[in-house]
Amino acid sequence: MLHETWHENDLGTVKVVHTDAEKYKVSDMLTVGKTYKMVNETEEYIFVIDNSGKVGGYYKTYFEKVES
Repeated sequence: MLHETWHENDLGTVKVVHTDAEKYKVSDMLTVGKTYKMVNETEEYIFVIDNSGKVGGYYKTYFEKVES
């Protein structure tokens, strides 16, 4: 399955700008101000290796891209 190899991808770095979620609690998995390796991206979501050490998908509104 393709998603099982996402942790090997490196599509850039993103920085968390907020964790103010309306529906879900994301503050346990993302830290404001911390940068994360982006492993996949869709129109609505960015997939990163989060604080749990696993790949998680989050709305793009939580992030800003970091220039390399």
